[in-house]
Amino acid sequence: MSVGELERETMRRVTGRLMPLIVVCYIVAYIDRSNVSVAALSMNEAIGLTAAQFGLGVSMFFVTYVIFEVPSNIVLARIGARRWIARIMISWGIVSACMALVQGEKSFIIVRLLLGAAEAGFTPGIIWYLARWFPASHRGRAMGRFYVGAALATVIGAPISAFIMKMDGFLDVAGWQWLFVIEGLPAVALGFVVLRFLTDEPREAGWLPERGRAWLVERLAREQAEIDGQRTVSVRQALSSPGVLLLALFFFLYSFNSIGLTLWMPQVIQGGFGEPSDFVSALLTAVPYALAVVAMVLVARGVDRRGRHALHMAVPMAASGVMLVGSVLAGPGVLGFALLALSTGAAWSAVPALWGSATSFMTGVAAAAGVALINSVANIAGLAVTPLIGVIKEATGSFDAPLLVIAGAMFLGAVVAMASAPFTAPGRLAAETAAPSERDPA
Repeated sequence: MSVGELERETMRRVTGRLMPLIVVCYIVAYIDRSNVSVAALSMNEAIGLTAAQFGLGVSMFFVTYVIFEVPSNIVLARIGARRWIARIMISWGIVSACMALVQGEKSFIIVRLLLGAAEAGFTPGIIWYLARWFPASHRGRAMGRFYVGAALATVIGAPISAFIMKMDGFLDVAGWQWLFVIEGLPAVALGFVVLRFLTDEPREAGWLPERGRAWLVERLAREQAEIDGQRTVSVRQALSSPGVLLLALFFFLYSFNSIGLTLWMPQVIQGGFGEPSDFVSALLTAVPYALAVVAMVLVARGVDRRGRHALHMAVPMAASGVMLVGSVLAGPGVLGFALLALSTGAAWSAVPALWGSATSFMTGVAAAAGVALINSVANIAGLAVTPLIGVIKEATGSFDAPLLVIAGAMFLGAVVAMASAPFTAPGRLAAETAAPSERDPA
């Protein structure tokens, strides 16, 4: 077997073993995070929440999520992904099911705070984990497949949520309460599956043939050595790197769409595109994310073939902004909704390039901390933008102004993406932190 054939066969086995479980876990994670958007169609009235109170309550998830994100990922890097990811999933599944018990604004806020603390570290932990298994030339597709899980969560979750909501009154329990219970418990079961089947390191992969395992361990070690060759980078140095900070700013702006718009999408559709029923609104919510699945797969392939992470981040963001403005100008109707859906798909397709870039110039615990910081800063958008959308909507009476704010963030994100390019080249972080005498005179 040639080296090329060995590489293809090994990565096929790694992908087949790890990615289905990881994608399913992410689908469940994103459903548990965002199903509140569908529940809100009847929950808000049932427990007396205004649009502004809903936005504030939803944003509380991101307070504790941001606080615990970096510490959680450092713990994961030290004790292993298998045990820590399992712990995260079991705890968030239990808390998510407890959303069925909220009775007003205060209890809504408390449970959202607990959910953020429980889930903190999952996404950056998986990203760090994938970088430990997939060489650079395969990482874009791996990241793309992972984030496909987030989009699929809405594609699958929105229709499922719509049907669960129809259980309203069964056993004297409201539909939105059934929604949280039924969609929360699978995370607990999956936590035990992760504990049983996930493998921490390639060298521990008894399910890989010996030759393939040796090739993967050597390939990943060589790539890490190339990045770390100039100097070992500390957690503190990684967190203060211009490359990390620019990627964090980019992800923050991107999250105006992925978090801010996602959590309001059913209400945006119901309030701006012909006032469909709760059931139809939930079904239509799946359309933008179905397009996101296709866009992410296509862009991820381009990243692996051509690299140029910054360009693969900037172009989708700019396109998203243009189409979002077009959706507002088109107004209610098929064209306006189509442009909204295409805008969402375009924005989401930038993510594989983002994480490919982030994991190309950091390794080890420093990479775990850097990835967690990027993800934490992004989630500040959830804390800030989610309630802002509610306030602006109440003040203006429509979602047009909030959508234009999100479009502006997409345009600015494209600029930040291009600015990050010089600071995220492989080895750049090590070079930045080297003493002056150790740096390349050039």
